[in-house]
Amino acid sequence: MNLDLTDVALFVRVCATHNLSAAGREFGLSPAASSARMAQLERQLGARLLHRTTRQIALSQDGEAFLERAVALLDAAEQARASVGSGREPQGLLRVAASVSFGRLHLMPWLPQFLERYPGLQLDLRLSDRVIDLAANGIDVTIRNGPLHDSALIARVLAPSRLLLVASPAYLARHGTPQRPQELAGHQCLVLEGVNPWNFRDPDGSLISVRVGGRMRSDNGEAMRDAAMAGLGIALQSTWAVYQQLKSGALVPLLAAYPMALNSVVSAQYLNRNFLPPKTQVFIDYFAARFGPAPYWDEGLPGIGN
Repeated sequence: MNLDLTDVALFVRVCATHNLSAAGREFGLSPAASSARMAQLERQLGARLLHRTTRQIALSQDGEAFLERAVALLDAAEQARASVGSGREPQGLLRVAASVSFGRLHLMPWLPQFLERYPGLQLDLRLSDRVIDLAANGIDVTIRNGPLHDSALIARVLAPSRLLLVASPAYLARHGTPQRPQELAGHQCLVLEGVNPWNFRDPDGSLISVRVGGRMRSDNGEAMRDAAMAGLGIALQSTWAVYQQLKSGALVPLLAAYPMALNSVVSAQYLNRNFLPPKTQVFIDYFAARFGPAPYWDEGLPGIGN
C-alpha cells in the first residue's frame, strides 16, 4: 500500500484545524478535492478516520490511532529529504506555540532576524495561554514557562525564569511594604489563575506557603503586571515579564530575603521522536543563543545577572 504523503499531511492538518476546507486551502485544494483526498486515504487504510457532519469534524477511534503514526511518517519523510545534501538550508513550514506574553515580549522582536537568516522557512506562530496538544495541532515546538514536568515531550532549557513579587510605589505608599510572606494575607494580591498559594523559602531554607487573595484575578500574566502598575495590588511575576518596569521604577521588588520556592525555566519542548527536523533544530538553537543561562532580561536587576 503506497500512501500519498499529501493525503497524510492533509489529514494531520484537518485534525489540527477541525475544518476540512480550511486545511485544504493550505494545500491549494478546493473543498471537494479535499474531501475526495480524505476519502481516498480512508479507502487505502480500510478504516474511517473522521466523523464528518455539516457542523463539525471529529476523529474516530481509528483516526486517533493513525494520527500519531501519520505525524511520525511525515517526520520520517522530512528526515529522508534532509539527509540528501547535508549543507542545505532548512525548508518548510515551522509551527511554533508560545504563551501570549512571552511570545510578544521575547519571540516577536527576534523573529525578523531569524526569518532573514533562514529564507527557506515559513512560520506559523500560535500565541495562547492554554497548553496546546502538539500532536493534535501539528505543532513542531512549543516555548513554555514554568517548572519542568515528566511528560512525553522532550525539553531543552533556554533560560531561567526567575519569579519575584512586585508592586507599584503608589500601592506601597497607601498600604505599606510587607516584610514577611505571612503579611501578604493583609494585602491585595493579584492572583494568576492556577498559581495559589504562593510558596517561599525563608532565610534558613524552610518552606513558607501563603494562600493569597484580593479583588482581582486573571488567566493572563500581562494583565496582572499592568494591574500592579496601576496600583491595584501585589503580583507574582517572572523577571522576563517585568524587567523593564523594574529598571524604570514603575514596579518595586518585594521580599528579597524570601525567594520564591518554585524553580521555573523557559524551555523549548517538542514531541519525543528519534529525529528532530532541521527547521525545529535551528529555531531552538537560535533562541538558546539569544537567551541562555544569564538572559538579557536579568541584566542589571538587583541581585540578578550582571
